[in-house]
Amino acid sequence: MLARTLPQTTEVSNWSTAWIGLDALLAAGLTGTGVLLKRKDPRASQIAAATAALLVMDAWFDVTTAGTGDLPTALTLALAAELPLAVACAVVALRKP
Repeated sequence: MLARTLPQTTEVSNWSTAWIGLDALLAAGLTGTGVLLKRKDPRASQIAAATAALLVMDAWFDVTTAGTGDLPTALTLALAAELPLAVACAVVALRKP
C-alpha cells in the first residue's frame, strides 16, 4: 500500500541535517563499541547491535537515494565500508560474553 501512495520524488529541506545526524550517530556507535570492547564491558554488544542496524540503514538509503551518476560511489561505499562494518558490529553483538 505505501509503495503505491508515496510520490516518486520529493524535495527535502533538511537533507544535510538528516545525513549529518546519521553520520554522528554512526561515529558515536563505532566509538562507543570500540571503547567498551577495550574495557571488556559486556554492554559493547548492545551498542554494536544498534550500530550494525544503523550501518545497514545508511547503506540502504545511500544506494536507494543515489542519483544515476552517484550510484557507483554509493554501491562501492556500501560494499567496501558500511556493510563490512555492519557485519563486524553484528559479530560483536552476537558473541558470547
